[in-house]
Amino acid sequence: MADVHDKATRSKNMRAIGTRDTAIEKRLATLLTECGFTWTAQEKTLPGRPDFALHDYRCVIFTHGCFWHHHDCYLFKVPATRTAFWLAKIAGNVERDKRDVARLHQLGWRVLIIWECALRGREKLSDRGLNERLEEWICAGEGSAQIGTQGMSQLAITSLPDTM
Repeated sequence: MADVHDKATRSKNMRAIGTRDTAIEKRLATLLTECGFTWTAQEKTLPGRPDFALHDYRCVIFTHGCFWHHHDCYLFKVPATRTAFWLAKIAGNVERDKRDVARLHQLGWRVLIIWECALRGREKLSDRGLNERLEEWICAGEGSAQIGTQGMSQLAITSLPDTM
């Protein structure tokens, strides 16, 4: 299937996709503030530049777009055009995510990934449900996790080679 836009239009549209202050980040910021947590946005000093760092709890939160980070949910669809290019790009994002999570873990930080599908779309979790899961994970003080439309689950941490 051919792209519905010419190359220049597609390029312009892709450049317009923001990397910070996205709608899902804004929603999560509101939820964290409502729960009474203090946080730093886009923490540059930490691997992967987490969307939110809660220094008092030594934990970080990433909001991952389901397409860009290849989440196995209804929001991820394999592109019909330039499929090999996009799958390689997304695979690179996934590998970088694993490396960043492993580095954070080595530095003693807990990691929570909140998937886009949990924050928006037809199967999103309610604010109350998200608040409960956020508070539970942040205050528990142990383990790394992820939140999707099915709720919270443990996050697998891969080890880094000793050379890093």
